[in-house]
Amino acid sequence: MRAIRGVWHWRHNPLRRPTDRLEAWVSLAAALLIAVGATTAGRLTGQAADDALLETVRLQHQQRHLVWATVDRLVSRAPLDPDPETSSQRDAHRRVLARWTAWDHSEHLGQIATPRPVDPGDRLRIWTDDRGRVVPRPMDTSTARTHAVLAGLGSAAAVGGLVESGRRLVVWRLMVRRFRRWDQEWERAGQDWGRAGAGG
Repeated sequence: MRAIRGVWHWRHNPLRRPTDRLEAWVSLAAALLIAVGATTAGRLTGQAADDALLETVRLQHQQRHLVWATVDRLVSRAPLDPDPETSSQRDAHRRVLARWTAWDHSEHLGQIATPRPVDPGDRLRIWTDDRGRVVPRPMDTSTARTHAVLAGLGSAAAVGGLVESGRRLVVWRLMVRRFRRWDQEWERAGQDWGRAGAGG
């Protein structure tokens, strides 16, 4: 709105310079580009990210399977009272050697991290791929949608920032041009400065 008022304000002002009018039009164009271009870029990016992530969710849920694993023996044990200031989330897990049967009925033995204390013989659920390799839990739809929204917002902010940077660069160049012209006018005025009847 300020850009529109600026264009309207300078339209009939006798003190208006060409650079003032150009600055007002540049500000108006930037406002429109941010309002329309940034929101459109954000929407398109968010939609594209949403489609890609939902496809990833679908594939992960097809290719990852929850199976039972039986603890064979402990490999490492976390401290009994880990200091939250110095211990990471990973340190709070125990590493164990476990056996599990994959989705394709093949038998596997390997190290896994457990989120809670376990003893040999305990059973726990783990995610594996079609070949029985341990994999992270598949992404859920709500997480995918959140990432898509963040991608859209980031894209809109990037386009808006780019447009605003361009506007500021143009305004800076206009200010430099104004200062140069003022300097030239002062030099001309300085030649006649103090003369009686000069330019009278």
